[in-house]
Amino acid sequence: MGVQTNAPVIIKKKKIIVADGHHGGAWKVAYADFVTAMMAFFMLMWLLNATTEKQRKGVADYFSPTIPINRISGGGDGAFGGDSIFSEEIMAQNGTGASKKLPTASNKAKGASGVNDKADAKADNDGSDTEAASLTSLEEMLSANSGESMVDQDLMRHVVTKRTEEGLVIELRSQIETPLFKNGSEPTDLMIALGEMLARVLETISNDIAIAGHMRAQPIVLRENVTWDISIDRAGQMRSLLSNAGFPEDRIRTVRGHASQIPSVSDQMNIVNDRVEIVVLR
Repeated sequence: MGVQTNAPVIIKKKKIIVADGHHGGAWKVAYADFVTAMMAFFMLMWLLNATTEKQRKGVADYFSPTIPINRISGGGDGAFGGDSIFSEEIMAQNGTGASKKLPTASNKAKGASGVNDKADAKADNDGSDTEAASLTSLEEMLSANSGESMVDQDLMRHVVTKRTEEGLVIELRSQIETPLFKNGSEPTDLMIALGEMLARVLETISNDIAIAGHMRAQPIVLRENVTWDISIDRAGQMRSLLSNAGFPEDRIRTVRGHASQIPSVSDQMNIVNDRVEIVVLR
């Protein structure tokens, strides 16, 4: 008879885990970018609330580029590649021409001189002071503020001077009892005397001049506006008077007519607006 054993039966089960697969880490990068952007946003909000306008401008200037890519400004595709021959139209200011209205030899734009800037500045200041003194002396001659007035008392009441950006403006105005023109633009004897006097006064300086004719407004609306033609004729008559009195024509830069567009007094129909302006250019 055999021996019977009661050994336990052990059943071993193997647990198999099936992985779902790797999902990747792209979402982490996107989340990190989002957190960074939010941090920058809240920092910006804090800076806007905690700083003054001056401090904010300083921060903005810190991030602004300060190194120019090109020394000469302009990015056009024309013949000059965006540059200009006129120095006042480019930031580099290296042009040699001038586009200012009524330019004279003293105010033409200049390129780099290659000499000491301080010496150039001193020379420019000296020239400006000399020119200002000349215009002041001329103004005194015309207004009889000095002992060397070159204007007769009868003529002086028709002469008015003023300073503008262009230079010294000399107005020759008509008066009610003594107009300067007849039949529109024909100069009277008084106007002829004023032209001769002015030619003598202008000989004391070397500045060029510009002539402008004006006319007062008409009380009725005309079918054809003749004020333009008359004002231009008056300026031309003034040019002829100066030339006949010996004033060099090459010093007359422009002859213009403004009709009744630029009145000298508020009442546009006032006879004072019948006038001629001679601008002594800077």
